Amino acid sequence: MAESFDLVVIGGGPGGYVAAIRAAQLGLKTAVIEREHLGGICLNWGCIPTKALLRSAEVYHLMQQAGAFGLSASAVSYDLPAVVKRSRAAAAQLQSGVKHLLRKNRVSVHEGHGRLAGRDKVAILKEDRPVGELLAKHIILATGARPRVLPGLEPDGKQIWTYKEAMVPEAMPKSLLVVGSGAIGMEFASFYRTLGAEVTVVEVLERVLPQEDPEISALARKAFERQGMKLMTGATVKALSKAVTGVTATVTSAAGDTKITAERVILAVGISPNTENLGLEGTGVKLDRGHVAVGPWLETGEPGVYAIGDLTGAPWLAHKASHEGVICVERIAKVPGVHPLDATRIPGCTYCHPQVASIGLTEQRAIELGHKVKVGRFPLIGNGKAIALGDTEGLIKTVFDAGTGALLGAHMIGPEVTEMIQGYGIAQTLETTEAELMQTVFAHPTLSEAMHESVLEAFGRAIHI
Repeated sequence: MAESFDLVVIGGGPGGYVAAIRAAQLGLKTAVIEREHLGGICLNWGCIPTKALLRSAEVYHLMQQAGAFGLSASAVSYDLPAVVKRSRAAAAQLQSGVKHLLRKNRVSVHEGHGRLAGRDKVAILKEDRPVGELLAKHIILATGARPRVLPGLEPDGKQIWTYKEAMVPEAMPKSLLVVGSGAIGMEFASFYRTLGAEVTVVEVLERVLPQEDPEISALARKAFERQGMKLMTGATVKALSKAVTGVTATVTSAAGDTKITAERVILAVGISPNTENLGLEGTGVKLDRGHVAVGPWLETGEPGVYAIGDLTGAPWLAHKASHEGVICVERIAKVPGVHPLDATRIPGCTYCHPQVASIGLTEQRAIELGHKVKVGRFPLIGNGKAIALGDTEGLIKTVFDAGTGALLGAHMIGPEVTEMIQGYGIAQTLETTEAELMQTVFAHPTLSEAMHESVLEAFGRAIHI
């Protein structure tokens, strides 16, 4: 007989496993079905291993700059297999941690592909054959997404890579073409450029990191170009032609067609949701441009079925998936005080060099929505800690409503801004105004002082600029 649960989660990524653990904490009998890797793409082939790679590149860069710190390091080099091995070890350690947490919280874990099989039923398949069935009043779809593939630009895993192959290179390519300049594209561009590859990035929109505030995007472009990257914006890769010596891309732009040849190509053109073979046919679950449509509580059109994470659309971020999982489960368990997710308050981080982080509305978007704004800017060249670190390339930008003093958005580029952005995230959650931020004492010397100065500058009170 099929085992009964209060909740079954299909997918064990950062949305699914967090939802399962929170459900178990709330006393719900919970099961997770995962077909490949607990921890999902993020832990195994995304967020964590890429940050390990980027850390190695950062240390290598600092070793090359040893003289600027009064130090000496000769014959600086790297061992690529060891760099990759460290990255894979970080992923393996965290996957083991997820298994432990699920076991600790008494979540039942089932290997296989989960599929809706009727009201309150989930079938478990292996190699397309049914191997079990679970019953549950509540079912969460958390199956994530995979790299988007464009016609004519199909990856082959050898010369044309997705993020998966880009994380485990057998050798460092002398030249690399990155298609797409979002967070994934620029992180890989940064890693490979730091380790010596000649890098060209092609972006269909008019600027790199197109989701960021235009001012931050422009500063990022200047930094990348100083590092030796070639950036082509407003350009499209029409075709890829493989040869023994490399891959030739046909790139079209307003200036016409250009041929670019590189040893390897990384495709970073977005994601496609994993909605196939989920048993959605004949249910009330609706798709919107390929993603599962959900309400404010992550509910679908099918009673008792919910969806979270990349499956439901942008922003495609692990922390968004985890937060949605908690909201969904707490709503199911009738926990008091649960709030729907405000997508404008989800921080975004890009771990290239220099780092980029943001939350809320850009200046342009705030004006489009009818806000009269006050904008503060503070360059890191005026920050004592940045000078001491030898890393003064950066800017903190804050956007306020001129009438209410509400913090509408914050946009940052520079060292460790991915750690600092959460300060503004907490401020938005608490509905903090400029008055509270200006009255807050920031420790000295810290990079975060630049956050304070940016707020002060928006209202004509900056001290160090």
